[in-house]
Amino acid sequence: MVDIEVKGETPSTAGRIGSWKASYFPINDDSGNTVGILVIAVNRTIEHELEQVQKESNELVRRVLDSLFTFVGMLAPDGTVIDVNKSPLEAADITIDDVRGKKFWDCSWWNYDPAIQQQLRDAFESVRAGNIVRYDVVARMAGDSLITVDFMLSPLLNSRGEITHLIPSGNDVSARVLSEQQLRYSEERFRRVVESTADGLIMIDEKGNILLANSRAASMFGYTREEFRKLTIERLVPDNIRDHHVELRKGYQAAPQARGMASMQELYAKTKKGDLFPVEIGLTPLKFEDGIRILATVMDITSQKDIQKNLIRALTEKTSLLNEVHHRVKNNLQVVSSLLSLQARSVPEEAKMHFEESQSRIKAMALIHQLLYEQKNFDRVESIAYLQRLSDLLRRSYSNAFHRITMSVEANSESCFLSLEHALPFGLLVNELVTNAIKHAFAGRDSGHINLIMERQEQNAILTVSDNGVGLPDGCRPSMGGSLGFRLIPGLVDQMNGTLEVIDGDGTCFRLMLKLAGDSE
Repeated sequence: MVDIEVKGETPSTAGRIGSWKASYFPINDDSGNTVGILVIAVNRTIEHELEQVQKESNELVRRVLDSLFTFVGMLAPDGTVIDVNKSPLEAADITIDDVRGKKFWDCSWWNYDPAIQQQLRDAFESVRAGNIVRYDVVARMAGDSLITVDFMLSPLLNSRGEITHLIPSGNDVSARVLSEQQLRYSEERFRRVVESTADGLIMIDEKGNILLANSRAASMFGYTREEFRKLTIERLVPDNIRDHHVELRKGYQAAPQARGMASMQELYAKTKKGDLFPVEIGLTPLKFEDGIRILATVMDITSQKDIQKNLIRALTEKTSLLNEVHHRVKNNLQVVSSLLSLQARSVPEEAKMHFEESQSRIKAMALIHQLLYEQKNFDRVESIAYLQRLSDLLRRSYSNAFHRITMSVEANSESCFLSLEHALPFGLLVNELVTNAIKHAFAGRDSGHINLIMERQEQNAILTVSDNGVGLPDGCRPSMGGSLGFRLIPGLVDQMNGTLEVIDGDGTCFRLMLKLAGDSE
């Protein structure tokens, strides 16, 4: 009996199972009779224990490799797959039998793309020459999904430096690649926004060094982009304020906030050639890990300044023209009034009254143009000043009557503006109401009083013209009989889109309400 495995305890190895390989041979005498047995036993306990340790070690390595999400394999020097860990097999929904014995580049991870297969063949040639190859490659997984793998292929050498195996490994870096793509897209989008803006964008550090600038900023100042990024911001300001600008910049950087730069002053920037041009600048602080940076948005407003100058010149010309027009209209109305006065001298006594009424109306209109000429404002008239001037004019026109009649003007505010469209009918209306009171309210009386009150209530103006005379005859209302002026009153009220109320009582009271013009200058 040869090479029989024997296991068990021995006195010398109490508590430990020993392992021997035993061979039994008979011992015969000269007659051929067995007189004994020769036992040859080899103690293989240590050898078996070493084999068990090696087996457990291999199993441990396999468990470790299979627990990794990293791709790890073992290939023959010609690229034939010997072994692969579990992670890439499960990710591709294949087994080790699907790849073992195949060329690595023919496995399902790569055989969807001939270009990738050729890239792998080239990599194997490089590694067989003793190099290590590493690059990103797209691998196919289950369901034809694709992932990006950080792939590395390296040689495994024996003690003599000979290549015995090739070791492929890889990590799924799809998330990193996606993040890099998103970052590149974000940077590209930011670059396009910065470059496409019509304004110059300049970012500086705490020392005023230019860190970033778009093409518009460089061209605006006459520099190339390479030249521009070597400058400090002080090189772009006029020489006479450069030193002061340093202090202003430091003060702003000590307490930065988004705002316009020197919004109440005209700003000028300096080109490479030394020319100055007007600018508007917005400042925006940006926080970064290495400190606060200031982004300046620079707008060249040369064109706007030219347009502004043209508008100011046109406005000045228009103002002068309107001023001249109102002055001439006022003079022409005064000429008409003078002609009526001359004509009245040669007409019968009973017709003179009609000439005087016409003169009064013309003077009321001329006064509007006089005020427009004086106040240099051609779209509205200040009504309180107009009433005071008109009352003085009426006192002079009817000086005989005002020996026994008094007239006052009151107001509840300093100013009350009427639009130009309302001013003329307003003046004519006041003229008719006051003239009517002078002629008819105090018949048979020795004295009387006429009161004009201008009130402002939010966006409305209320004019009250009252007297303490005899009052209107029964049934007498504007538009119903009476003089020409009395019949004109409703039409004048309509022109102002106002309302007129007649209040009966002691004497006569008219109350006019209309909308005010805006107060902006």
